[in-house]
Amino acid sequence: MAAASTEPPRLKQLLQRDPYLEPFRTDFQRRYSLFYNHLKNIEESEGGLDKFTKSYKTFGVNQLADGGIYCKEWAPGAEAVFLAGDFNGWNPSSHPYKKLEYGKWELFIPPEDGQSPVPHGSKLKVVIRAQNGALLYRISPWARYVVRDEDKVNYDWVHWNPPQSYIHKNPSPKRLKSLRIYESHVGIASPEGKVASYKNFTYNVLPRIKDLGYNCVQLMAIMEHAYYASFGYQVTSFFAASSRYGTPDDLKEMIDVAHSMGITVLLDVVHSHASKNSEDGLNQFDGTDSCFFHSGYRGNHQLWDSRLFDYANWEVLRFLLSNLRMWIEDYRFDGFRFDGVTSMLYHHHGIGTGFSGDYNEYFGLHVDEDALCYLMLANHMINTLHPECITIAEDVSGMPALCRPVAEGGGGFDYRLAMAIPDKWIQIIKELKDEDWNMGNIVHTLTNRRCEEKYIAYAESHDQALVGDKTLAFRLMDAEMYTNMSVLMPLTPIIDRGIQLHKMIRLITHALGGESYLNFMGNEFGHPEWLDFPRIGNNESYHYARRQFNLTEDDLLRYKFLNAFDRDMNKLEERFGWLASPQAYVSEKHESNKVIAFERAGLIFIFNFHPYQSYVDYRVGIETPGKYKILLDSDAGEYGGHQRLDHSTEYFSEAYPHNYRPNSIMVYIPSRVALVLHNMDIPK
Repeated sequence: MAAASTEPPRLKQLLQRDPYLEPFRTDFQRRYSLFYNHLKNIEESEGGLDKFTKSYKTFGVNQLADGGIYCKEWAPGAEAVFLAGDFNGWNPSSHPYKKLEYGKWELFIPPEDGQSPVPHGSKLKVVIRAQNGALLYRISPWARYVVRDEDKVNYDWVHWNPPQSYIHKNPSPKRLKSLRIYESHVGIASPEGKVASYKNFTYNVLPRIKDLGYNCVQLMAIMEHAYYASFGYQVTSFFAASSRYGTPDDLKEMIDVAHSMGITVLLDVVHSHASKNSEDGLNQFDGTDSCFFHSGYRGNHQLWDSRLFDYANWEVLRFLLSNLRMWIEDYRFDGFRFDGVTSMLYHHHGIGTGFSGDYNEYFGLHVDEDALCYLMLANHMINTLHPECITIAEDVSGMPALCRPVAEGGGGFDYRLAMAIPDKWIQIIKELKDEDWNMGNIVHTLTNRRCEEKYIAYAESHDQALVGDKTLAFRLMDAEMYTNMSVLMPLTPIIDRGIQLHKMIRLITHALGGESYLNFMGNEFGHPEWLDFPRIGNNESYHYARRQFNLTEDDLLRYKFLNAFDRDMNKLEERFGWLASPQAYVSEKHESNKVIAFERAGLIFIFNFHPYQSYVDYRVGIETPGKYKILLDSDAGEYGGHQRLDHSTEYFSEAYPHNYRPNSIMVYIPSRVALVLHNMDIPK
């Protein structure tokens, strides 16, 4: 048991909120003790967390004020370390590093006539003399820019030190109460079959995101990755922004322009594993099997075929924490979505393991408390040094308190992804006839979240868009998307059903499923093709590695209807802020009628999922009396609906209790329609 002095200061609040966690009090104490001791040791040995996490300014290759170059590496298994490159004619021994304590090495190269001895744009390599005497040419783990020539397999390290770096002009947006996230990949953000650029995203995609009403963009595949088809999840250079889209300054400009639009920018950060590449990655950097990773079996992820970090290692903590700090301070990212958190949290990495919600699954020897401690340190650092930043955990396990403050014994994240929601929609669409949809089960999935832990709801993400899976639009409309999406063609039953349910699913997920909402680029308008990156299996084709935004601009195609509904749904949330409001009160989930009704943020949401039954004078229970009018109608003509509702209709409440609400209104609710009503007697 941890000492009483290291008990989480607010653990009592956590246990009062969830008494079922009381049997695991000692686990919370032990976890917090590990975090506390790490923090204390950093203060005593490194001069504090601030200095420790600024190591990106001293490790790697950095230019000093006088023009000289200071180099520093951690290579505990090396016999000797040298710097070679264009600057010294690739002499592998002319510039040796000096050996320091704890496996560190340093080198100072004086200026030449006041100029840097290593010119901007020149190529470099760290030369490691391994324990067996072999010379290994490596890219510094701290390299800020790496490029690959078309005729080469591996990446080259290029010294990035331009005479004038990009200067940010716009302040970061204030921390948002309602997050509407547009999950994006720069390389596919174009209708053209090629790798798109930061510049394209800046000038063509950001305005689109703004117009759609999203206030946050989450960027995938920014950390450099040698294999494009890995979707950015096999990182090779952690401090380098991917050069396949442009230069570091291009990315800085992109983030700056997003900030000028009031858009928050999050980085999809991969600290759960690393690529196995050694020539242009972290693997075997110092010639050993360990260094940044666990050695042997524990250091390899059996499904991902990648290396696993040793989170108990002091220098690994320095490396990863400094990595986060660099992305915030150098590029001005506003926070992170941490990928693969479930793999980090457990020694079994979630492989072959299901999570039922039994609390014993989240505590015990199978939990990797070193990894959890790293996440606590990361969130503590971000919250302390950059409290305006946001952190999101991608965790499928449901670890309790992951999104509670570290002071309570929690993981410190702000949000977690509601990963059960997209799985539920897939299961419903694949396995059930429309008449068999279970309203209670839908509501349970959308509202089943831990008290006072914020969730990001989404109907689908990039996972469902990838080849081998199907987006909601494709599951609903399948091959007819290629032949019957023209407004000149008759509206077939399949296309009609798909368009109506696509809107309803997204609205109910948005309004009921969490405290934030996420959409993957293109899915908002029902992108008709899957996502597949160039690879041997598809003859290196870029045909499916793109997003056909142009489809929404063609007035003859029905994609414009879904796009318009998504935009107006987001704009309505911007006005009323239901994501930042308390969880909805669900007054009705009627199985035979297929109707769901709930109230949130002063609005009434009514969904009729019945495939053919419409209801006249349908009574809906409400809290607040008044005169109600329609604000959003999925059946409207501009959304590809059948225009069965008169938007000038006023709905007057009655003091007639219904479904445990003191008042009620009578509405006409057509089949496969979602309505949002607002009390006109309450100004907004």
